[in-house]
Amino acid sequence: MKSIVTSAVAALCISSAMADSITVASWGGAYTASQVQSQYIPFESKTGVKITSVDYDGTLGELATQVNSNNVKWDVVVFDKPEALKACEEGLLEKIDLSKLPAAEDGTAAVKDFLTGNILPCGVGNTTYSNTVAYDRAKFGVNGPKTLEDFFNTKKFPGKRGLRKNPVVAMEWALIADGVSVADVYKVLGTSSGVDRALRKLNTIKKDIVWWEAGAQPPALLATGEVVMTHAYHGRIVNANFKEKKNFAIIWDGQIQVSDFFVIPKGSKNSATANEFIRFATSTKPLADLTNYIPYSPSRKSSMSLVPDSNPNKVWLPTAAHPGRSMVVDANFWLEHGDDLNKRFGVWLSK
Repeated sequence: MKSIVTSAVAALCISSAMADSITVASWGGAYTASQVQSQYIPFESKTGVKITSVDYDGTLGELATQVNSNNVKWDVVVFDKPEALKACEEGLLEKIDLSKLPAAEDGTAAVKDFLTGNILPCGVGNTTYSNTVAYDRAKFGVNGPKTLEDFFNTKKFPGKRGLRKNPVVAMEWALIADGVSVADVYKVLGTSSGVDRALRKLNTIKKDIVWWEAGAQPPALLATGEVVMTHAYHGRIVNANFKEKKNFAIIWDGQIQVSDFFVIPKGSKNSATANEFIRFATSTKPLADLTNYIPYSPSRKSSMSLVPDSNPNKVWLPTAAHPGRSMVVDANFWLEHGDDLNKRFGVWLSK
């Protein structure tokens, strides 16, 4: 009887500690839509907690403003790994009790189940996506671009190129297209001469670049013909093909994989509930279910065993077998060198 009463009291305490609602800031589009179906709605059904979803641009600016003004409106935020590390270092995030992350369904401890680098002091890995080059097959047919070098070859493939207005990916791609092996990219980019080399390569296409800042823009730029090829998050391209019946091609050569993380802003009024949401959302099944809606690889090894071969997104996961060179963004490199590279990139943009 004592154990039953104790359990009931514990459940009541957990329930009373939960907020009525939390706000989750993410990137919008197909990505947020996949989260709503696989993570938000199931969490709401399980707990009764209402999730308000807001879109933002993925940068630190708005979060920093909220935290520094003591006016935190978000409870959970999705960040790429470099931003998650930087925000944690700058004291903008709550530390997460990693010991409470749930084990895999087979009992494997979370610290062993998450992919390497997907658990941080202030963040828990959600998915991995790829930065790729995409183009409209209708513009090129069977003779379309096939390599990263083709993105920089305006003579063979004339026309505008879309590129995110950010040094991350742009700098790595410039060096790879200039002959640097993926294994040496960060060694080269960590030198002043390497930065000069990357910017010289970007100069070769600068007049042909259409800069974008939001993930929804690349498919739109391709659809309107404003660009002939573009840097794009691969999930946006797959979604445009499946949902909008586009005929866009992905160039996997040179793909740069990035993991995204759930974090909690410093000063969140609902941090206890935010933690509960993150534990649920990054457990084995929700991460596996997310692949039903978007071709992003789950951060847990155990989740992949729940993704059947019949899932049409499985072949589009960045961790599937794709041709060409690939690399993972080095978040620690960008944490160390990001301020300097952003300044150099900003000066280059202004010229």
